[in-house]
Amino acid sequence: MRTKAIGLLNQRYLPRWAVFLLDIFICLVSFGITYLILEGTPLKFQTVWPLWGRAAFFIGMNVFFFYIFRTYAGIVRHSTFTDVFRVAAASFLTAFSVIVFNTAYFSFTDEKIFLTTAAILYMFLSFTFLLFFRIVVKESYQYLRRMNSGNLKKRVVIVGMDNQTINLGRALTSESDQSFHLVGFVSEDSSNKSLNVLGKPVFLTPIHKDSTEFSALMVKHKIDGILMVRDSLSVSETNEIVEAALANELKVFNMPSVENWNKKEDLETQIKHIEIEDLLDRYPIEIDTEIIKNDLENKTILVTGGAGSIGSEIVKQLAMFNPSEIVVLDNAESALYEMELYLEQNFPDLNFTTVLADVRNIERLEMIFTSFKFHLVFHAAAYKHVPLIEKNPYEAVGVNISGTVNLANLSVQHGIDKFVMISTDKAVNPTNVMGASKRAAEMYVQSLQEKIGTHTRFITTRFGNVLGSNGSVIPHFRRQIAAGGPVTVTHKDIIRYFMTIPEACQLVLQAGTMGNGGEIFIFDMGKPVKILDMAERMIKLSGFKPYKDIDIQITGLRPGEKLYEELLNDTAQTLPTFHSKILVSKVPVGDFHGVNMKIQAIVQATTQTKKTEVVMRIKELVPEFISQNSEYQMLDLHHQN
Repeated sequence: MRTKAIGLLNQRYLPRWAVFLLDIFICLVSFGITYLILEGTPLKFQTVWPLWGRAAFFIGMNVFFFYIFRTYAGIVRHSTFTDVFRVAAASFLTAFSVIVFNTAYFSFTDEKIFLTTAAILYMFLSFTFLLFFRIVVKESYQYLRRMNSGNLKKRVVIVGMDNQTINLGRALTSESDQSFHLVGFVSEDSSNKSLNVLGKPVFLTPIHKDSTEFSALMVKHKIDGILMVRDSLSVSETNEIVEAALANELKVFNMPSVENWNKKEDLETQIKHIEIEDLLDRYPIEIDTEIIKNDLENKTILVTGGAGSIGSEIVKQLAMFNPSEIVVLDNAESALYEMELYLEQNFPDLNFTTVLADVRNIERLEMIFTSFKFHLVFHAAAYKHVPLIEKNPYEAVGVNISGTVNLANLSVQHGIDKFVMISTDKAVNPTNVMGASKRAAEMYVQSLQEKIGTHTRFITTRFGNVLGSNGSVIPHFRRQIAAGGPVTVTHKDIIRYFMTIPEACQLVLQAGTMGNGGEIFIFDMGKPVKILDMAERMIKLSGFKPYKDIDIQITGLRPGEKLYEELLNDTAQTLPTFHSKILVSKVPVGDFHGVNMKIQAIVQATTQTKKTEVVMRIKELVPEFISQNSEYQMLDLHHQN
């Protein structure tokens, strides 16, 4: 029975032509019943027109008004008052038209074609049957849906007892179309003992993975998952609840707080599976928007790499501070076009220009700087994928070093007020070409700052991995899990710092308001995360068992990859700033002439066929660059000898 019911529920909606034909059939039946009822009364039908002619006129008028009011256009199983009104209007106007025609015919011929009583009776019968048809279909569908809901809906409990969770429970119990069946609430607060809320019990039990009481409760009530309002819980509380759920093989669902509900969306679409990002030890970042506004308002701003992960978020956040104009520069055609469409749709009042250009092309950059008269530059254009850049050091030099040199020199020449460069934790004691190239770029802008006559303030921001960026590990793991595995981790002990893209960009804007130039600002990235633990947890959150349903394979460190990243080197000194998440580092700054000469040597080496020559020149500029798990390790051995 259940299988048949599900089959009916899954059927496509009845085609409009089928509804139209069924309505005509109902009208024919109504006319026939009208004739049979009146045939047994003293009232006699007129014989001017034959019976079939009268029936055709009645049905024809009904069809005409069906078409006018589009009574067949609605989905029968979801009929509303509007649909009922359309049917009523069609039935009434059919009878009215018949009576008017009959009266007009009588005035000219002194004969009647129809009985007025027949027209009125037909109106009531046809409307009743048409309405009954829609009610039967709708109620049958709802009955089948309710009959199967106990089997199809996920049985869930809501964690916690407060206004947020009660409002969520009320929404779940009041909307029958939800795919969740609320069994009750779970609370650790003893004051909630013996409570009954919204007709649902409140279960008093500790919520942690070793709680036998919690496990027994879940088994007893056949719970499929737990639902929580993530915004009202701390990271540690969330992690504890998730661990308890995963230990009992339960699904974990997340719901925004009531004030963040999107009223335009169904409640169910706002209930999401909890993501790994929600479980990382991150805390809300507060920024001084007034200081940032004073720094950015009515300014013309260039964002390089403006269509990339970081650059695009910087553009979106800049747009909220009323700049005079934002120029979004990128060499990725499709991504830049997508960014243009996004800004047009979401920031219709923003004055912006998208520029397709390459930071390696100094002549093109000169034209752009001359045309726009920038006040600020946010430099996010860079190559960042460690293994790929390790094999292509020429490109690292071209974009990460030469591109930065081009932009920095033009900023000085055109009197730019501020140049904010996005760097990376991989620039600290680099073990790969990518990190070393970013450190070389840092060294150039720092030394340029010390050059006599430099008006531009050069500010460097340095942070670790950002969640969800192009090529980052979390989207990669998601794709591997979706494909059925295996999930690949390079080393069982590898750890990384993580920050969300909006968080990182908020701190970039805040750091941009600080300092006199030449500083490197370092972001507090929170606690490091073990990548293997992350992979295991992501598999569990997806409803699978690690190593059983989806395997995890250790593939070995990639060329140039570290077990852990550093944010400072040993010689650096850090000082706090007025923002708790931002530290300032004043690393030793080289002489501009010496740094510039070595960078020119690096660039010159890219004209040669040997990429080892390029890397050797980078090592001469960045002496702390010691290659790991790389073909360039022989250069370090040669240097030591």
